[in-house]
Amino acid sequence: MRWVLRSKLHNGRVTDANLSYVGSIEIDEDLVEAVGLWVGERVLVVSNTSGARLETYIIAGKRGSGMISMNGAAAHLIQAGEQIIVMGFELADRPLKPQVVLLDDENRIVRWLDGEQNERPAT
Repeated sequence: MRWVLRSKLHNGRVTDANLSYVGSIEIDEDLVEAVGLWVGERVLVVSNTSGARLETYIIAGKRGSGMISMNGAAAHLIQAGEQIIVMGFELADRPLKPQVVLLDDENRIVRWLDGEQNERPAT
């Protein structure tokens, strides 16, 4: 059994960072569902801007809002405006084909990327 990439939101833009909130990353529910993530799921978040890396869990953001908000202590490491990658992993006994989307600066899906990084248009 190995931990393998299952879901990825690539090049998302953090829309808010809220230190007063009780932990987690809040993500537009449409984005969560697009790549098969779950509310409450543990994810790895990496900042392309600062290089910061952290683990947290997902809470549902308003559908269609494009929001990605770093909350609680995570807001010390990753600020509003930073470009991030959000990854979900699965313990599996075989390779998986991850669900990967490339996002624009407003967190809209630009295109889908398959496990071999081949591109397909957004639907």
